[in-house]
Amino acid sequence: MVCVITSPAIVGLDTATVQVEVDLRPGLPAFAVVGLPDAAVQEARERVRSGIANQGYRVPPVRIVANLAPADLRKAGPQYDLPIALAILAGAEQLSPSAVAGVGAAGELALDGTLRPVAGTLAMAEHAARHGWRALVVPVQNAAEAALVEGETTIIPVGSLREAAEVLAGERPVPIVAPAPWPPDVRNDVPDLCDVHGQPAARRALEIAAAGMHSLLMVGPPGGGKTMLARRIPGLLPPLTRDDAITLTRIHSVAGRLPPGQGLMSRRPFRAPHHSISAAGLVGGGRLPQPGEVTLAHLGVLFLDEVGAFQPQVLDALRQPMEHGVVDVVRAMASARFPARPLLVCAGNPCPCGHADDPGGRCVCPPGRAETYQARLSGPVADRIDIRIEVPRVDSAALIEGVPDEPSSAVAARVEAADARRIERGQQYPNARLQGTALRKAVSLDGNGRRVMESAMTRLGLTARGFDRVLRVARTIADLDSSRKVGESHLLEAVGLRAYRSLG
Repeated sequence: MVCVITSPAIVGLDTATVQVEVDLRPGLPAFAVVGLPDAAVQEARERVRSGIANQGYRVPPVRIVANLAPADLRKAGPQYDLPIALAILAGAEQLSPSAVAGVGAAGELALDGTLRPVAGTLAMAEHAARHGWRALVVPVQNAAEAALVEGETTIIPVGSLREAAEVLAGERPVPIVAPAPWPPDVRNDVPDLCDVHGQPAARRALEIAAAGMHSLLMVGPPGGGKTMLARRIPGLLPPLTRDDAITLTRIHSVAGRLPPGQGLMSRRPFRAPHHSISAAGLVGGGRLPQPGEVTLAHLGVLFLDEVGAFQPQVLDALRQPMEHGVVDVVRAMASARFPARPLLVCAGNPCPCGHADDPGGRCVCPPGRAETYQARLSGPVADRIDIRIEVPRVDSAALIEGVPDEPSSAVAARVEAADARRIERGQQYPNARLQGTALRKAVSLDGNGRRVMESAMTRLGLTARGFDRVLRVARTIADLDSSRKVGESHLLEAVGLRAYRSLG
């Protein structure tokens, strides 16, 4: 007898329907799984056998074949344990076949038959609702994220195989899943900008970067506060919208980074990978494509500390996401497109010892070493960074006096007000994404503005890309200044924020 149940497969951030077909035939007892399964799916045979027996059901002494269709789609992960087990119970008439009709299931079985959480449950629930499935059975640990999806599909969170079978058979009530409430503002949970003493120019650059989601490069000697400044940026960014929070939750769920039991992500991500990371780790990769750090930082902050220590080919991999906001990963087994629009923040020293151009220190690097170090950030990548500033040593008076500086809440209020002005203009995206006609409409240059930009192109050697990035930053400065029009002062400040040329 053949019994069929459906299960969602994760392909990148997308999903596909997998038909789990189980055939029980007289013959020597055996258990085979076919349909291009990976090692984790092949190992499901032993987990399913033990789980069925330890939940008080009988493993039929027949030949069992589980086919995961379509056969040309690579199946990965342990989420097929539960649908295979339910199909076996239905095929052995220990569960009515009608109970699993139109039902999807996903979950990993422990040897005692209890369920363990699986990655990508939110994407699976969205797939089930989109395709009109009657119900989706998931581990109870994944219930909070599955409940975020609105639709006619019933989410059935269960803790064991027996509970799943009894709920589907109508012997138990369907557990009620309450949607996760919209969380309060969590920006107060991140480090505060008032902890950073001095550095008024860097604080201003952070405010502008946060208001327009502009990429930022900070260069200076060790101990100037570059890392402290970067770690306080999430507390300056506007709160997430619900749609953005669901997008982030989906990404981190698929990547297996969502803690069990957590529902909606309410905090913008902050990712700070080590400089030894590979290109695949940064932008995504693998035989079956997985999101990289640039996607895990989507809508948040991607912080590359000691950027001069990263391998040049790793930094060059950022070109596509910085320009287009997506990463296309193509592999022999599959291909995937991942969103990648973080606020990129880079920090580094001007040379390996950190004291080139430092009035308070002496550079001990051999001749030419500083130039080689700075060349790791290639011209094309540096040209895509909107704001480039120097972060000098902290003024000793500021440290000794220890007077608290402006807190993050005050800066965040100005950032949120500037973002509201952007929305009032009918502009859907942050200023960092303005281009073409939309950019020219948002920034209309008068005579003084043209002279400023002509001088900047001559003095700084701006490329066409650099020209546009100066205009975007100027638009953000005008928004912070409550100005509908971009004026000469806004352009001059934007040009000054691009004038620093070390490390690119």
